[in-house]
Amino acid sequence: MTPRDLEVLAPAGHYIALRIGFAFPMEEINAFPPRWVDHYTKNRLMIHDPVMQWGYTNTGTVRWSELAQMDTRGVFSMATTFGLRFGMSVAIFDEKLDLDGQRSIASFARSDREFNDLEAKLLHTFIKRRHFEMVAPTNLTTAELEALGMVRDGKRLKKIAFDLGITEGAVKQRLKNAKVKLGASTSTQAAAMAGQFKLI
Repeated sequence: MTPRDLEVLAPAGHYIALRIGFAFPMEEINAFPPRWVDHYTKNRLMIHDPVMQWGYTNTGTVRWSELAQMDTRGVFSMATTFGLRFGMSVAIFDEKLDLDGQRSIASFARSDREFNDLEAKLLHTFIKRRHFEMVAPTNLTTAELEALGMVRDGKRLKKIAFDLGITEGAVKQRLKNAKVKLGASTSTQAAAMAGQFKLI
C-alpha cells in the first residue's frame, strides 16, 4: 500500500505507531491534520482517547463508532470538529514473536462515511505486514553487528579494518551482508536499523 492509497482510504488523515515498546514506537507516522495534532497534544488527549485504550488491550479492527461508550471525555466529538468524523483503528500483537510485548496501533479517518469491511481488511493487512516487517532479524552475525556498531560510532572503513585487524574488503563484505539481512540501502541506514532493533 502506497501513501497515495492511504490518502484515498483515509482522506482525513491517519496515525501509525509501529512496534510500541516500553514508551515509544519504533516508527511513528502522524498524518492527521496539524491543528488536530496540536489540539490533541496540548490537551493531553492520549490518556483519554478510546482508540488508544482499545489498542493497548485488543487486536484486530474497530470502528470509532463502536467505541463511543468508552469516550467519557468527548475525544471523538472534538475530532469531528477537525474533520475526523469517521474512523477505523487497527491493533496488532503476536505473542509468539513479541516476547517483549510490542504492539502496533493505527487509526485512519474519513469525514464522509464509515469505513466498510473491505477497507477494514485492507488496513488490517497493511498494518500487520508493516508490524512484522519490523521484527528484528536474528541472522546477523557477531562480526556483522560489530562492524555496524563501529559505523554507528562514526568510524570510517579504514579505521574499522584497522581496529578489527582485518582487510577493508572483509569489512565491506560484513557490511554488505548486514545491509541485505536488514533490507537497508546503506551501511549508515543498516547501523541505524540495528540500533532501533537494539541489536547494537
